Amino acid sequence: MTETPNPNIIDADTLTGEMRPIRRTVVSLGSNLGDRFANLQGAVDALADTPDVWVTGVSGVYETDPVGAPEGSDTFLNAVVLFDTTLSASRLVDRALAVEDAFGRERTELNGPRTLDVDLIVVGDRRSNEDWLRLPHPRAAERAFVLQPWYDLEPDAEIPDYGTVAELLAKVGSDGVRRRDDLALELPS
Repeated sequence: MTETPNPNIIDADTLTGEMRPIRRTVVSLGSNLGDRFANLQGAVDALADTPDVWVTGVSGVYETDPVGAPEGSDTFLNAVVLFDTTLSASRLVDRALAVEDAFGRERTELNGPRTLDVDLIVVGDRRSNEDWLRLPHPRAAERAFVLQPWYDLEPDAEIPDYGTVAELLAKVGSDGVRRRDDLALELPS
């Protein structure tokens, strides 16, 4: 994994005085089992409750057709969360997995139905090609259910090495992605 944090944005650890870069992070949420909306709201709440994570935006909720899922899979609810953090990518992976586990996520089949999916899309400009973490997320540039909600929050956003979210969304299209204006995720106060 390589990292080139912005040296102009730092946070001092109050106990050790160690300086840690603040990185913009994009996370995609998805659920197609159980109370899908409650699962997404619970994930937003858990991320916002994470020390050294400052949630700055939550997209609208989209209902999406399953992509690469087993036949007969139910539709997903999807959203994107933006936050700033001083946590390392490995700590963010641990947190994402813990949040999924707290909502009963079972990993029995590839792209199988799930109560909750928490995917790191980008962590600053970090790159990783490890088995346990690929950054930027290798399929985010091909997934309208990530691109559309992210575009709504940050129309000028970019996926490092892939291009702007606007250009990628134009290429992929938004078939099978429907905004649910009757559902709105809230940031905890």
